[in-house]
Amino acid sequence: MRTIYDLPLSKMEEMLKAHGQKPYRAKQLYNWLYRKRAASFEEMSDLPASLIEALSLEYLLIPVKLLDKQVARDRTAKYLFELEDGATIETVLMHFNFGKSVCVSSQVGCNMGCAFCASGLLKKQRDLTAGEIVGQIMYIQKELDAEGERVDNIVVMGTGEPFDNYENVMDFCAVVNSDHGLSIGARHITISTCGIVPRIYEFAQGHYQYNLAVSLHAPNDELRRSLMPVDRAYPLDELMKALKTYSEDNHRRLTFEYILLKGVNDSDEDAKQLADLIRGMNAYVNLIPYNEVDENGFKTTDERRALHFYDVIMKNGVKATLRSRHGDDIDAACGQLRARHERNKE
Repeated sequence: MRTIYDLPLSKMEEMLKAHGQKPYRAKQLYNWLYRKRAASFEEMSDLPASLIEALSLEYLLIPVKLLDKQVARDRTAKYLFELEDGATIETVLMHFNFGKSVCVSSQVGCNMGCAFCASGLLKKQRDLTAGEIVGQIMYIQKELDAEGERVDNIVVMGTGEPFDNYENVMDFCAVVNSDHGLSIGARHITISTCGIVPRIYEFAQGHYQYNLAVSLHAPNDELRRSLMPVDRAYPLDELMKALKTYSEDNHRRLTFEYILLKGVNDSDEDAKQLADLIRGMNAYVNLIPYNEVDENGFKTTDERRALHFYDVIMKNGVKATLRSRHGDDIDAACGQLRARHERNKE
């Protein structure tokens, strides 16, 4: 059964029109869902009884159920959710000085096969619907309501490749960005891709205000191909051409995500090649300490080497940030908690 959260406002209006309802009912329904946080269709007292009955038969209201939750010393919280079909996904809430940030999953499992990533331990089963992605945000937002807090930022960087589930991810963004939805500003929403070039061009043509982040993790094709199979389909020259088109057409700054792997991609030469690749673009590099995954064997770069890598990039004319560590004392890497849960079921 579909969830009512699947529908951006325009599609909500179309659905209600098919039920013989006026377009204004869509805003009423959005108000119940995203402002009043209704837990059932029966609560929606200003909707016709016949419509409430029809919605109850056709749509699921709560698309996720909590199976497990881990909270780290730094208050980073990882949620393991179960969907209606029994599939499981992960979501992470992080606390920053600039607000609450939620990292959502976009697929059940992942087929990108990145060598260092826990998400790929369990292969893709299916795409998430827009509503199943919205449901992750709504569950956490309802928890934050009790504290008088709200979700300030969203990153689509959890399990899955967002541009491999493009339509549903864009519908999700439309829902949470809508003034009648959660009203989270477009510039507070970041979509990450490992480099699906045709979708980057499509995204560029949409002229969205959402932020685009690119999982790079290596400064040359030889190394990137050994870490990220996507590079075989879309090598760096094709990827960088698409990203330059996006940046020039949209006047938006890009983020390059770069996980630091000890002895693999953290040498001075790697830093210089990375700077050469990016220099001149409206972009910066987000250096990320690696959350170690036992099954993969990679180790995180120590803090001293990470700071030196950062310095080399900056001295070579490219702006960079070094992300602080989050959730070290829990199953922090994308896919770890879900993988452990699936192993325990066997």
